[in-house]
Amino acid sequence: MNNISIKKRYKSRSIIAQVAMPTQANPAGNIHGGEIMKMMDNCAYVTAQKHCLQNAVTAAVDEIEFHSPVYVGNLITCTGTLIYTSRSSMLVTIDVVVECLKTGAVTCALTGFFVMVALDASGKPTPVSPLELKSDEDRKIFEEGRLRYEAIKARRKMVCKLQM
Repeated sequence: MNNISIKKRYKSRSIIAQVAMPTQANPAGNIHGGEIMKMMDNCAYVTAQKHCLQNAVTAAVDEIEFHSPVYVGNLITCTGTLIYTSRSSMLVTIDVVVECLKTGAVTCALTGFFVMVALDASGKPTPVSPLELKSDEDRKIFEEGRLRYEAIKARRKMVCKLQM
């Protein structure tokens, strides 16, 4: 039996990449936004699950912005970074970069924020570990994440009140 050195995994980040295929595009060759949003949601799920080691579901999506088009044949890379944790919720920022494999040109295509909630085996929200903040920059990003998370919660409450 070989001894394999396993590096400590980076619990608060994940990267998912795939080539944009014709079945994901409209007749002009642009990839449908929903296809990329699905990839972003998967990346947010993986990022949250790696942190909490439990099932995680999407509770809210905030401010997805489309910066540039994605075409058939582009390499789409989603990077998810956990920037804030509360009791059972996690805020994940997703950055989508596309690379033209013919030219090597790289551009930022989309950005967005996903609120993920950890669930226990019975499907109830369950506490998550706090995010490890190792630098002043980490603390700054965490505070910005906290403010965004609280704004999302406040908007959600307001919408629920309006629907009653």
